[in-house]
Amino acid sequence: MRFEQLQQHVTRAEKRVEVCGAQASLHWTILKASWREGWTPARIVIAGVVSGFLVGRAEPLRSLTGARWMQMFTAVSSFIATAQAATAAEQAEEAVDTAQNVQAQADGGTPARDEPMVDTAFDEDDIVVAAPRPAEAATELSER
Repeated sequence: MRFEQLQQHVTRAEKRVEVCGAQASLHWTILKASWREGWTPARIVIAGVVSGFLVGRAEPLRSLTGARWMQMFTAVSSFIATAQAATAAEQAEEAVDTAQNVQAQADGGTPARDEPMVDTAFDEDDIVVAAPRPAEAATELSER
């Protein structure tokens, strides 16, 4: 009889574990939903203001000396120059495509959209326009 009582005790304990697991899962789902609903735009702004105040209060700019400012300025300016160079390269590619399409229409043909236009006849007087690579364009912009 003792063994049967132990089996019943284990069976009841397993059922309690299953019920507690299901309740924990339900409570976790409710917590996630209420957490997401609780973050209203006003609370997000307030949290941003408070965290900005605390970060500003810690004075992180205290460690930025003159050399550090120059280092940061150089890094930011090179990032901006690279972005401008990439934009200029994209615009140059678009201009080349437009020029090729206009020339093809003037010649009476229509350019294929998937195939690049290749001019088989090359004169020495023709000007070849090639977009600069981003690094070259960034160097050119930074030298101005």
